[in-house]
Amino acid sequence: MEPARTMKGQAMAPSASYEGFSPALLRHGDPTSIEAQWGLRKLVVEQTETLRDDGTPVERPILHITASAVVKNPWIGRGTSSELVVSPQHIAARLSRLLADRILVLTHGPQAIEAFGKGAIIGEAGELEHGAAIMHTPYFASHLRTFFDGSAVISFSDTRGAPGEPLTIPLCEKQTGIHRDHYQSVRVRIPDAPLPDEIVLIAAISTGPRPFPRVGDRTTDLPLDTSLMNGVFE
Repeated sequence: MEPARTMKGQAMAPSASYEGFSPALLRHGDPTSIEAQWGLRKLVVEQTETLRDDGTPVERPILHITASAVVKNPWIGRGTSSELVVSPQHIAARLSRLLADRILVLTHGPQAIEAFGKGAIIGEAGELEHGAAIMHTPYFASHLRTFFDGSAVISFSDTRGAPGEPLTIPLCEKQTGIHRDHYQSVRVRIPDAPLPDEIVLIAAISTGPRPFPRVGDRTTDLPLDTSLMNGVFE
């Protein structure tokens, strides 16, 4: 089921009904497809379901889900002046759809998603900017936000490393980003990726806050009493 499209081709939120929903079909066998041209090697989906914390059952299970795509880095050896604005537009949009779909299948739609994040791991032959060229564009981030029915800026992290390099991705609440009980993180590690000439692009979500949040919230914090800080910074 393809999400609805506007006249300008922008992705709209997927249907609220996910009965019979299946992810976008992969076209990696078609040499003219976006994923074939960018050498999409694998998609990795991981899910963690938290049932208890400190021995106490949580009110409802909390899912952390990450979806990762391993693609070729086409900018290897092109130097730090290579063009990075136009060339990644199609792959950024395509990955937003492929990754979001695989998460939405598990959450049965965007309604269950409460927090989100994104990340990139760049192979050792690439630049950090190569991951940013895909991850931070509206073609990836804005579409991902729409698919997940969010409005906040998507928190992120990135790194460069050898296969198996881990990345911790921060998550924030998807509507405003200011609710502190949704500040949390997920960890991604793919044993055989990225190769030196690859990039791993990651979408991550949580279906709830941290277990038993009780450190207050930015919307309800008491005014800062500077008198209590006397001597603290001396």
